[in-house]
Amino acid sequence: MKEKVRFLGLDVHAETITVAVAEPDGEVRSLGTIANREESIRKLIRKLGSAEQLRACYEAGPTAMCSIAADAVRSRVRGRRSNTSSNQGWRQGETDRRDALKLARSHRSGDLTAVWVPDPDSEALRDVVRAREAAKRDQLRARHRLSKFLLRMGGVRQAGLKAWTEPYMAWVRQVRFERPAQQATLLDYLHEVDHMAARVKRLEQAITEVVKLASHEVQEVVKGLQALRGIAEISAVTIVAELGQIARFDTPRQLMGYSGAVPSEDSSGNEGDKAASPRPATHI
Repeated sequence: MKEKVRFLGLDVHAETITVAVAEPDGEVRSLGTIANREESIRKLIRKLGSAEQLRACYEAGPTAMCSIAADAVRSRVRGRRSNTSSNQGWRQGETDRRDALKLARSHRSGDLTAVWVPDPDSEALRDVVRAREAAKRDQLRARHRLSKFLLRMGGVRQAGLKAWTEPYMAWVRQVRFERPAQQATLLDYLHEVDHMAARVKRLEQAITEVVKLASHEVQEVVKGLQALRGIAEISAVTIVAELGQIARFDTPRQLMGYSGAVPSEDSSGNEGDKAASPRPATHI
């Protein structure tokens, strides 16, 4: 059975899928491009034979697709150049064809690294967690714009006021400028800071509600993580959303390696210097 397995490489886009197959006899060939629709995928599979004898892979990305084979995986391909600069005409088609051929060949040779495919609930939790992270980044940018504007205009806050606390924001609201243009700028920056704060709060409330409706397993992991010093609810949910099924890691070392929370050397000089200057661990 194993000798008859055919390996498919799929270069997936929003509207199309470029397909290649690596045959058991060593041949790797392109099968052209099909529409990214379930009926088109099923038709392709029927033409290729039994699904039990097919193994398909596609590069991890935002264009999700249905599982079309007994062993479908998302993959990471090292050293692949982006094709976003060639997005018209035959150049795009040729790039897609090469990518599909490379995927099929690499899958057959075992050179791909499979990634965990989250279930719908895990994907949804990850979406809201990442939306909150995006809101936090936008909030930081909004705060930077306001603080740098005040600094440039000579606005020095009262002694003892900690930035972004309620007293600090009350002070900002009473700042006045002689020129209407500058006052309008201040009000706009202030409005954006308030908007971002409300957005972050709204998403954090949504995360709390989602956890209440999550499975017992997810709730227990979130509670367990909060027992660790410095890990509050949002941090715990973020860890759970990004790690997914923690049981898929065989050892603590694998888990720490995946998260990046392990020390590694990054130094130059002689061997004595290298041994004395490890890179500090990155904390989640």
